[in-house]
Amino acid sequence: MPPRNEGQRVPEVTFRVRQDGDWTDVTTAQLFAGKSVVLFALPGAFTPTCSSKHLPRFNQLAPAIKVHGIDEVICLAVNDGFVMDAWQVQQDAHEVRFIPDGNAEFTTAMGMLIDKRGNGLGERSRRYAMLVRDGVIEKLYVEELRPDGTETYGVSDADTILTHLAG
Repeated sequence: MPPRNEGQRVPEVTFRVRQDGDWTDVTTAQLFAGKSVVLFALPGAFTPTCSSKHLPRFNQLAPAIKVHGIDEVICLAVNDGFVMDAWQVQQDAHEVRFIPDGNAEFTTAMGMLIDKRGNGLGERSRRYAMLVRDGVIEKLYVEELRPDGTETYGVSDADTILTHLAG
């Protein structure tokens, strides 16, 4: 599936999330309709760059991002709800909402699913960030894929998003 582009709507899916110890459904309409949202997606919880750079900086800058009219900052990964909850606690990242895409439905529909089975990681999300207003992708930053299947890091970061919002 080709990647979604700026000007297109986010895919309509339902996420299974853990809330207060129970499973609940959250739809993309609930996340994006009538709101301005920054969503950043990454290969996986507890992975090196995701845990040392990508997530911590978004957590740190989330209040500054929200000053620019952003309702919510969302972290999405192809992991289950238990893993995402544990990672949020381990990272003390309470400025960001964690959304597990355990079945990779959103990631696939975004055209961002990538095969990392060579590294034992299965299928994962590309590293990207986007600004979504009322369900429409306004700005999309996707990291470049290297020939070995790894990705760069530097255009989907919190500082780039904040610079765009402030500009």
